[in-house]
Amino acid sequence: MNDFVAEVEKSIAFLSRELPLVPDICLMLGTGLGGFSKNVRILWERPYSEIPSFPISTAPEHAGRLIVGQLGPNSIAVFQGRFHFYEGYSAKQLTLPVRVMGLLGAKCLIGCNAAGGLNLEFSSGDLMLITDHINLIPDNPLRGPNIDEWGPRFPDLSTAYSPKLRKKILKAAHNLSIDLRQGVFVAVPGPSLETPAETRFLRNMGADAVAMSLVPEVIVAVHAGMEVCGISVIANVNNPDNFQPILIEDVIEQASKAEKKLALILTEAMKEPLCE
Repeated sequence: MNDFVAEVEKSIAFLSRELPLVPDICLMLGTGLGGFSKNVRILWERPYSEIPSFPISTAPEHAGRLIVGQLGPNSIAVFQGRFHFYEGYSAKQLTLPVRVMGLLGAKCLIGCNAAGGLNLEFSSGDLMLITDHINLIPDNPLRGPNIDEWGPRFPDLSTAYSPKLRKKILKAAHNLSIDLRQGVFVAVPGPSLETPAETRFLRNMGADAVAMSLVPEVIVAVHAGMEVCGISVIANVNNPDNFQPILIEDVIEQASKAEKKLALILTEAMKEPLCE
């Protein structure tokens, strides 16, 4: 734990010197969703490789850059690419950037990803506002000694996904006449994609969408006292009784097509201060 604290402090020291402002919002983008940054007035940017202690993204379509700037009245840090348990990182390591931003003073985390649809009422290209999650990743970023200055030993996740932020995102979607689904997200370790039996199991346990990301970052953000919002792009929907092969290239393509709707909603929501 002492080694991890030292790594966090290295990142904080570097970013405290470098950043022109402390971002209020952290926006974590996933597979096929990295283009959102064109909506931001960029004030500072660096590849993850130049930020001390940051992990490196190896997943497809994850650019691996941190962008800091303004969107409307909001100061925002855009993570073009995230880190995953399947890449070999521990849950603690892959959430280091969120921990750093929380300690710097960020107030909100918006996590976006490409996900597989489990709810048969969903369609490819839908957006799903996350209402709750199920964590099947066999690690927790809070495992080990707790640092009380960082957050409580046993953080409450009963409202992990802020009702206030969800209301603002729903309002933005309504203003744009964009249909926004809502549902429960389940995180799995990956990197293998789900079998038909696993898909049926995940549906039966109450999940509406599945992917290999997001939940570790949400846990750390809640622990750090940040408000959280999650949005999944439904890249495909698979019926376990009529199962079709899942190709990562198709997931990337469908996520990229839906990115425009996601960008419209987030930009609309950020016309006003999002985190107050």
